[in-house]
Amino acid sequence: MGFVPAYRLLQTATLKERVECLERILQDCTLCPRQCHVDRSVGEKGYCRTGSPPFVSSWGPHMGEERPLVGRGGSGTIFFSCCNLGCLFCQNYRISHLDEGAEISHVRLADIMLSLQEEGCHNINLVTPTHQVPAIVRSVRIAVGRGLSLPLVYNCGGYESPATLALLDGIIDIYMPDFKYADPAAAERYSDATDYPDMVRTAIREMHRQVGDLVIDDRGIAVRGLLVRHLVLPEGLAGTERVVEFLATEISMDTYLNIMDQYHPCYRAREHPPLNRRISVREFEDALACARRAGIRRIDGVTI
Repeated sequence: MGFVPAYRLLQTATLKERVECLERILQDCTLCPRQCHVDRSVGEKGYCRTGSPPFVSSWGPHMGEERPLVGRGGSGTIFFSCCNLGCLFCQNYRISHLDEGAEISHVRLADIMLSLQEEGCHNINLVTPTHQVPAIVRSVRIAVGRGLSLPLVYNCGGYESPATLALLDGIIDIYMPDFKYADPAAAERYSDATDYPDMVRTAIREMHRQVGDLVIDDRGIAVRGLLVRHLVLPEGLAGTERVVEFLATEISMDTYLNIMDQYHPCYRAREHPPLNRRISVREFEDALACARRAGIRRIDGVTI
């Protein structure tokens, strides 16, 4: 028997119950750690500035993601508008801060998922999904009834509620969180989230509990598991050493980790030195060395 996505193993009634539970949360929204307590079901908006319908910017096969996601057919990426973080260096700031995109129906979102499957993508890659989980799960339920059979990738900033993640257990196949900072002061200054380090650690523990280490099939394609992204910032602002030590000691030395070197000043970063410059080759090499010393055995694009 070949790969079967987690959501296809759930009973239809269970998936329906998850949708209903998530949509009830929207009425007093606590989907993420912001705990805004607004009624998004009637159009009230909290930190994420999003109501209840799917709010989507763009979609299509993406060839620039991690190798196990891309394969030959690409990652079927759907970019959701707005965000529950306030990162002042966001490289997708037009989507996250300037709210590019449009509200669409749940049926239309299901259509998009199925069209990406028909194009030959290897997965459905949900980018910035945290604040739109109820809409996503309702749309998945529709798409499942029409033949969706690709792994679902939860591609998030890492600022997650454990209670919301628990409702995704058995629905998401691949979790792909950022681990942006180890230091609360940096998280507060650059992303408006003092509790980010604690919340991302809790989230990654729950994600790993649900899906385990990343499983890659004989085609080199990821089908299930945890993949963590860590963007190296100038002058060690991301706290790389503490990030990799946490992953190695509290999650798994086989955590699949992408240490990213593509930081460049975007949005308001130039107003906040040292974020006003790219990282150096030395800074990136030091980050890789930290991961190796910690014992991390799987680094995207790197032979250990």
